[in-house]
Amino acid sequence: MGSIQENDHVVLASEPHKEHIFRSKLPDIYIPNHLPLHTYCFENLSRFAERTCLIDGPTGREWTYSEVERMSRRVGAGFCDRLGVQKGGVIMLLLQNCPEFVFSFLGASFVGGVITTANPFCTPGEIEKQARASGARAVITQSAFADKVRAYCQDNDIPLVLVDTPSSPIPSRDDGTHHQHHFWDIVPGEDNIPEVEISPDDVVALPYSSGTTGLPKGVMLTHRSLVTSVGQQVDGENPNLYFHNEDVVLCVLPLFHIYSLNSVLLCALRVGAAILVMPKFEIYALMELVQKYKITIAPFVPPIVLAIAKNVDVGNYDLSSVRTILSGAAPMGKDLEDAVRAKLPNAKLGQGYGMTEAGPVLAMCLAFAKEPMEVKSGSCGTVVRNAELKIVDPDTGLSLPRNQSGEICIRGAQIMKGYLNDEEATRNTIDKEGWLHTGDIGYVDNDDEIFIVDRLKELIKYKGFQVAPAELEGMLLNHPSIHDAAVVAMQDEAAGEIPVAFVVRLNGCQITEDDVKQYISKQVVFYKRIGRVFFVDSIPKLPSGKILRKELRARLANGITN
Repeated sequence: MGSIQENDHVVLASEPHKEHIFRSKLPDIYIPNHLPLHTYCFENLSRFAERTCLIDGPTGREWTYSEVERMSRRVGAGFCDRLGVQKGGVIMLLLQNCPEFVFSFLGASFVGGVITTANPFCTPGEIEKQARASGARAVITQSAFADKVRAYCQDNDIPLVLVDTPSSPIPSRDDGTHHQHHFWDIVPGEDNIPEVEISPDDVVALPYSSGTTGLPKGVMLTHRSLVTSVGQQVDGENPNLYFHNEDVVLCVLPLFHIYSLNSVLLCALRVGAAILVMPKFEIYALMELVQKYKITIAPFVPPIVLAIAKNVDVGNYDLSSVRTILSGAAPMGKDLEDAVRAKLPNAKLGQGYGMTEAGPVLAMCLAFAKEPMEVKSGSCGTVVRNAELKIVDPDTGLSLPRNQSGEICIRGAQIMKGYLNDEEATRNTIDKEGWLHTGDIGYVDNDDEIFIVDRLKELIKYKGFQVAPAELEGMLLNHPSIHDAAVVAMQDEAAGEIPVAFVVRLNGCQITEDDVKQYISKQVVFYKRIGRVFFVDSIPKLPSGKILRKELRARLANGITN
């Protein structure tokens, strides 16, 4: 340590802080992230043209890579010609997994459009908020969900497109539903898409996320973001996520979730694998399809892993083709890992770690690599290649060395461009040096493996779905019998976490737990419903008014709920 002289006193000069930055164990590679997403996905089309690309699980219908590419171009042309969607125009997909989701997402990419994905099981109010906030100029959905958006589309003169045949004929123009179309009626016979200049920094996907706090916000993922993220996973001589063109990849996780859209659909398209699409998880249908189509790659979330681990009939199906089980969206404990390994001994099992804003993958288990490495139980892998990661002390903002816990931050071309129309939230998430702050607390060990131990962010993860406490608290405070309220996570074996509410009644009011639960359940999708209600005299807060959620979580852990 150096020193300087000042008025005959020796003053020690402080050493500059050493920046601790972690990188992948795998070397960086060339990723052509100057290409539009659709060009990148079909870059090797000449090699895969006649290979099976899509398989529709319920019907067994198949499309080759050349058929999917041409159909996507035709759908893109239809978006422009029939729906009037121009470059930068937003289309909402309110769909369960189906081939039309794939054609629509890729079709929008071809013509410079933007897809915002929404959960079809959300309430009409939740869907309308996203449609309005995203500026959606068309909604594509299934007839089962059309009533949730029909009034909004009519009121705003927005085309409503149905991918399946409705139970009754579409009404005529005379009764005000002329905005409604069949999906295949808007798809022209030719694939003459307009000439559109697409920049790598143009937005192509607009999923909604609550980030580290607050209400859902539009996450602007660009062509560069998604190409980089897919390349980090499956490109190179020794890909981190070893998919190849002989693989059959199961797509049962909802494509409206970025994990499935990115690490299942786009990664599989890039390598020329077959993608088997299931509209929803059903354990016996899943096992039958794995056996029939010899599924090799099974991307799951912990609740699906738990269902397989506990099912007594697993042994009655031939699931030996599965060579890789990916788990993401929520942590998976060692006991669950061991249980599913006992049921599927041929499969490599590991976890990844992601966040929508991060593009979404931050880290991935190296057991999935073409040249696999041993990983520790509970680890979510090592940081993806072509990116940087650091652990930051939440109090000082300084980066920390190995084996010290702090906030996980990631930097690279894969992260989001920002939040749509929310510069303040963007600045609070991505700092001036380009580091995205995840709100998760973790550490990097001596083997470069990442372990998540806590989180700063307030989000609740129900079976991998995000639940924002602030959203539920806003609804609770609107109830005439509730004076104050706070929502936190409570551990649950099946769901991982469930939202529970601490409620302060208004003086003299006798509102019950069932009253509160029903009030919320009428307004939200199933995974945002309140699991328990605890009535308290006050909500612990800082002088600034910020709720002390950590204190409430500690009460739950200790069984003190009043």
